Amino acid sequence: MKSVIVGTAGHIDHGKTALVKALTGIDADRLEEEKRRGITIDIGFAHLELAAPSGERLRLGFVDVPGHERFVRNMLAGIGGIDLVLLVIAADEGIMPQTREHFDICRLLAVRRGITVITKSDAVDTETLEVVRMEAADFLRGSFLDPAQSPLLAASSLTGAGIAELKAALAKAAADTTAKDSAALARLPIDRVFTMKGFGTVVTGTLISGTIRKEQEVELFPARRSVRVRGIQVHGATAEQAVAGERTALNLAGVSTEEVARGMTLGTENTFRATSRIDAQLSLLRSAKAMKGGARVHFHAYTSETIAEARLYGTKLLKPGEEGFAQLRLAEPALLVPGDRFIVRQFSPVVTIGGGVVLDAPPPIRKRHVQAAVEFLKTMLIGSPEEALAARVARAGVAGLALKDVPGEMNIRRAEAEKLAAQLAMPNCEGVLISAEAFSKANGALMQTLRQFHDANPLVAGMSKEELRDRVQLAPEIFSGVLAKAIAEKKIETAGELVRLAGRGVVMKDEEAESKKIIEDAFRSAGLKVPLVKDVLAGLKVDRARAQKIMTLLLREKVLVKISDDLVFHQTALADLRQRIVALKTASPRIDVGRFKELTGVSRKYAIPLLEYLDRERVTRRVGDERIIL
Repeated sequence: MKSVIVGTAGHIDHGKTALVKALTGIDADRLEEEKRRGITIDIGFAHLELAAPSGERLRLGFVDVPGHERFVRNMLAGIGGIDLVLLVIAADEGIMPQTREHFDICRLLAVRRGITVITKSDAVDTETLEVVRMEAADFLRGSFLDPAQSPLLAASSLTGAGIAELKAALAKAAADTTAKDSAALARLPIDRVFTMKGFGTVVTGTLISGTIRKEQEVELFPARRSVRVRGIQVHGATAEQAVAGERTALNLAGVSTEEVARGMTLGTENTFRATSRIDAQLSLLRSAKAMKGGARVHFHAYTSETIAEARLYGTKLLKPGEEGFAQLRLAEPALLVPGDRFIVRQFSPVVTIGGGVVLDAPPPIRKRHVQAAVEFLKTMLIGSPEEALAARVARAGVAGLALKDVPGEMNIRRAEAEKLAAQLAMPNCEGVLISAEAFSKANGALMQTLRQFHDANPLVAGMSKEELRDRVQLAPEIFSGVLAKAIAEKKIETAGELVRLAGRGVVMKDEEAESKKIIEDAFRSAGLKVPLVKDVLAGLKVDRARAQKIMTLLLREKVLVKISDDLVFHQTALADLRQRIVALKTASPRIDVGRFKELTGVSRKYAIPLLEYLDRERVTRRVGDERIIL
């Protein structure tokens, strides 16, 4: 069954609540004070099922809002998630201040469909009714409620006149309304919180996107805490799930009523993040005063309300009727994503002055490059999803944009993010997207760093991967991607943890090559009775620093093997020792220090480190004062 949310709008005492009751049989005024005073103070709810002209069943959820100017903030909490509006104008009063303000709010929120209803038609004569009809038509001309394309009906909640015609118009308008996406990421702005005996915490709201199922874990924003959906009601009936476009009550486990409030939002877990800053396109009403950069405003989005500071991009003043890009800095964080609509009201006196659409949340902190920010926001406003993703990835530079972060940043499903990335054929480094330009820049930095290293260290075989990544300052995923591509293109070579430019090994001068040979020969000829390293290096023609680098090179090439802090052996001597020890196993599988010294002819100073080396190499295993030959 298709679900559509209908919101009322109009001046106080123009019959909005009575009209909803005439349509649904439900009194949306639930508060005792509302019934006593005869006015709507807070948002109320009702529902109705109708058949579309095609026979399709339609479920209409009504959000009835207050019309008094003092309660516009409550009106804004209910109007944000509606699909179509009933603009109510009383026949005995005509268009009034809140008629205009509510209509402006609907336009700013980009409501696309609606029906204009002239109520209390029984209270005036035919001539007066026609005058009010003409006044309304003139007021609405050129808007989404232009009578040339949208119904303008007269009705009486008292006598029932026109109610049948209104239901038929509602059925047609609802059938023509595009359904909200039930497969999208789930978000439910909370408009009521209460405790139900035997159940605990219950919240209500309009599910603006996605699906929420019983026993599902969802995340509460801006608190960033996980809660479980214990039970679901849709329009008063128990259900296993709620889908986008439905008025929903959720029984939550793991949170008390004191921890939840109107203005919070439930969303898909581990996807979104709340923000205190948004970049947006901001529009001012023609009736508003000019807005200076840094102006403070009341900010309303869905059920949330806070104070915001508007920082304008590229201009110091936004004139009445104009629109421009701005960053809004919120006093309290909220869950907002690209495409969300909002209303701003003047700080004092509090009147509606404009609204806009979220383009980026949260945007990066910018101190300069205003023009680049404006170009980016233009792409977010009018660009395709592919262009929007490409711009976001390009903005991330060599840091890249993690694919797992794209859904929350763009308000799209993971599958859609992956599809867009594939269509763009952009580099994907272990789940991190990077633009071709940034990838090339990272590759250039890596190659340049290696060149500089080789030039400064001709006696070193290569650079460790960790040192290279640290110098180029790339994320591990980007570094791995750039490194893998350079290896595939045979631009660089690796040897274990060492990285070097292709064809760039150790470059030695004659005296350095000679010194290398002297070191190697000294240890080879010594067998197991090796000299001290410092004594060998002291006899070389090269300086101490270069001698140490040559020694390091021989150790990295495993020509020499260091078995303790001051003992280095030639690899042939150690290989010969291993063979001799293994050969002893047939005669006797055990050997002690004394026998080892006798076999090798070395002193205890050498014997103990060599035996410990054989233990590490799993040639022997120490058991008490002996070794077992493995």
